[in-house]
Amino acid sequence: MLHPSYTDLMQVVNAGVEAGEEPVVSSRYSIVMATSKRARQIIGGDEPLIDEGSGKKPLSVAVDELYEGKVKIINDEE
Repeated sequence: MLHPSYTDLMQVVNAGVEAGEEPVVSSRYSIVMATSKRARQIIGGDEPLIDEGSGKKPLSVAVDELYEGKVKIINDEE
């Protein structure tokens, strides 16, 4: 089971959105795409933005980075 959950991740990512604005992410697909892209960056040599702990896999590191607010999701227009 993924911890934090998709719902928790979506709440963290959309936390700064004001009422009436379009949410940054509105589906689990968006979360999956963002974390997989970040995991590929880590595999490609980018330094993790958090303490990896005991040999965490790149996807777990990417999820933790997103949950802790170290990585932001932006749309193609930004």
